[in-house]
Order: sequence, then structure tokens, then C-alpha cells
Amino acid sequence: MRVDNAKPNKDGLPSESEVARYLRNHPGFFLNNEDILAELKLAHASGKAVSLLERQVELLRERNMDMRTRLNNLLENAQNNDVIFQRSRELILALLEARRPEELNNILCRRLVADFEKIDYASLILFGDPSRMGSSQLRVVSPETAQENIGALLRGKAVCGVLRGEELSFLFGKHADHIGSAALVPVCPGTGQGVLAIASKDPQHFKSSMGTLFIDFIVEVLNRTLPRLMKGPYSAG
Repeated sequence: MRVDNAKPNKDGLPSESEVARYLRNHPGFFLNNEDILAELKLAHASGKAVSLLERQVELLRERNMDMRTRLNNLLENAQNNDVIFQRSRELILALLEARRPEELNNILCRRLVADFEKIDYASLILFGDPSRMGSSQLRVVSPETAQENIGALLRGKAVCGVLRGEELSFLFGKHADHIGSAALVPVCPGTGQGVLAIASKDPQHFKSSMGTLFIDFIVEVLNRTLPRLMKGPYSAG
């Protein structure tokens, strides 16, 4: 059975809801009645009664601490993003100066690992005809081989998270056993295809919910830089 607190009590005093409504409609009430404010007591979690003013100060302090924590998190994220932006810029400028595909690959993988926090391994793999690459050290595998080993990851968009052992072995070779989580981004330079894979020893670093803005940007540069460096076509067709 629902009790309507809006009805006056039997003793003729206003109900709690009426008092609350009055105070909401008259926020300056206690400014004109400071003696009442000083006499009010509230139950505290410790069991002690505290004044309304003390409780208000405590609430304000808690809210202030919460706001400071949120602000610090925002500032930390902004600083991290600024660092990532600067390092991405330096990496892209270095990629643009590469003269051979092998040089581009070495710059890419080396700087991803050296300059970006929690990236412990990096691998660039292109799909095509390995025999047409000559003596190039750039890793090229046939589309059939790629489909056989990482077909479940080739969705046309970035994939982040914990990968299967055989997928890690294909992407990172002997380092597979040391990898906790990884991210895989499609590379589509010209008519060819491939993947850029990066990995961390931390199983919690790369998650399905994380954004891939910066790595997508780097891949866009690869898509425009690789074709002019390749000596011959490497398309799957």
C-alpha cells in the first residue's frame, strides 16, 4: 500500500515532501534562518551526528575530489594523445624519406617498437606473388597463404584483441609466444593488399574497444608510399 507523504500528518505538521518542496522553491531559506541551519543534525556513516554545514562541506569535498580525478584523467589522455601525435608525425616524415620498400619496412617496424609505448613487436606483410619480389627482404606471401593462416582476421577493418596461436605465429614468427594482445590493420596500396600487425606483451593493451585512429593514419601513408617504392606489381591477381 502506497503512503502519500504529501498529506498533512495527524498532528497537523507538514509532510516531508511538503517541506522538501518548500525548501526547493525557497533556496534562500537558510540564509535568512541561520540559527536553524546551525542546529540541524544529520546521521553520518560513522554513527556520529554531524551538522548540515559539515555534511555539505564533506559532499563538496567529495565532489571536488571526483572532479579533480576526472580532470586529471582528461589531461593525462590529452598529453598521451599529444605524444602519440608527435611520434606519429616523426614516423610519417621518416617513411616519406624512404627510398626502397625494405627501408620503409625497417623504419616502420623499428620506430613503432622504439617510439610507441606498449608496442613490443611490429610486422608488415603484403599479399602477392613472392617470386616477383626478387631479392627483396620485404615479406610477401600469397593471398592463399594469408587466407589459410589469418583468414578470420581479414575483415577489411582493424582487429584488436587476443589472437590465436597460429595467427600470432604467422604474423610474428618466433616472437608469438611472448605476445599478449595484438592489433591488425589492413594495408591496401594500389591494387595490392596486406596487413600491418603490431603487438604487446600486455594481454590487456590491445582491446576490441580501443580506437585505431593513429595507426589507421599511418596505414594511409603506407597505402600512398609503397606503390612508388615497389619495383613491380604485387597484386593478388
